[in-house]
Amino acid sequence: MNVSIIGTGYVGLVTGGCLAEKGHQVTCVDIDPERVAALNRAESPIFEAGLDELLRKHVGRSLRATTDLPTAVSGSELTLIAVGTPFDGQTIDLSAVMAASRQIGSALRNKAAYHVVVVKSTVVPGTTDLHVIPALEAAAGKKAGVDFGVGMNPEFLSEGEAIHDFMFPDRIVLGGNDERTLDTLEELYRPFAAAPRIRTNTRTAELIKYASNALLANLVSFSNEIANLCSALGGTDVVDVMRGVHLSQYFGNHNAEGLPPIVSFLRAGCGFGGSCLPKDVKALIAHGQKAGLPMSLLESVIEVNQEQPRRVVALLEKHWADLTGIRVAVLGLAFKPGTNDVRESPAFPILRELLKRGAVLKVFDPVAMDEARRVLRDDGITYCDGLSAALLDIDALIVVTPWPEFRDVPALLRGRHPAPVFVDVRRTFERGSVERYEGIGV
Repeated sequence: MNVSIIGTGYVGLVTGGCLAEKGHQVTCVDIDPERVAALNRAESPIFEAGLDELLRKHVGRSLRATTDLPTAVSGSELTLIAVGTPFDGQTIDLSAVMAASRQIGSALRNKAAYHVVVVKSTVVPGTTDLHVIPALEAAAGKKAGVDFGVGMNPEFLSEGEAIHDFMFPDRIVLGGNDERTLDTLEELYRPFAAAPRIRTNTRTAELIKYASNALLANLVSFSNEIANLCSALGGTDVVDVMRGVHLSQYFGNHNAEGLPPIVSFLRAGCGFGGSCLPKDVKALIAHGQKAGLPMSLLESVIEVNQEQPRRVVALLEKHWADLTGIRVAVLGLAFKPGTNDVRESPAFPILRELLKRGAVLKVFDPVAMDEARRVLRDDGITYCDGLSAALLDIDALIVVTPWPEFRDVPALLRGRHPAPVFVDVRRTFERGSVERYEGIGV
């Protein structure tokens, strides 16, 4: 199948590479000529495991990039809209989605063959019907569902594992308001025969994505609330508590392969971040309020999440009533391992809380240093070139992102006098591995 993808960000690139791997002919479209040129050299602008290999394998064969949207649409049977939808606190920004819709519509005006346009960007329920379709129809001078098809196909990709998630999906949601559109989407995903399908309308498909992310955010904040209770009660450890929860039969059968993936969200830590969960939960709250429905549960989820960075700093304040001049290393700036994405990273509010209290800060991340410098413009932070430099001359350290590169940190600290306070906010280290251990939920 000939497929065009509008947007070469995280979702667009992963989707393009994986569809090419499955035998489709893919054209990725972006407005940035430098980005397009880099992609045509098989150079990825993002860090994602396995993506570089896919680009090297398929660029120049079944995958190419261009700035020419009309030609890409004209030469394809289906177009995926995979542009960003940032949230400003009140509503998601549809400007990129609408610009793409108008340009696609213009390209369809002179195209005789039936074409299907599919929204893959995360948009609130009703967006495709109320905004995208009218824009397409006005620009094309044609009727959706008659002259061309319009669908909604949300992505369920976890950064750092996105290639695997796309190639081995746990579900494929096909949204469309007519059978021809749904059948075309079925053809797109025919190589993924083992994945369960759900065929539904566009609004339901849009809400499935938000409901899925809202559930994961609920699990994280629930775990952190239990962790905070453990800290208040004393004599309990949230790691042991949640281990007992994880073994419940309601999470499925447990075998030699370990626990089901869902329990990874039922672990205490410093809160959720990234490009999806914070934005999507807040957007769903705002969308519900506009519909006259207060979203009290989700508001509490966000409130718990926003409080976690202060609880991390409070672990240091158990040792120093005044943090002025205390030398602290913060390890990990990406919001999770396996990606250089620093959007909504929990490390940033932790750093800013420490700066307010006068701490002297050093930071290190194996892959996200450049991204962090662009986003984190606060004075008083030293960016280290390596782990050894970050661990030199410190009173305390906080491991925010549990990169594999940090596994040996306890051994590197052994024998230091006085021993630095070791704050394990993701609970990935053994409590006895360091002399002065602090962790969420202990």
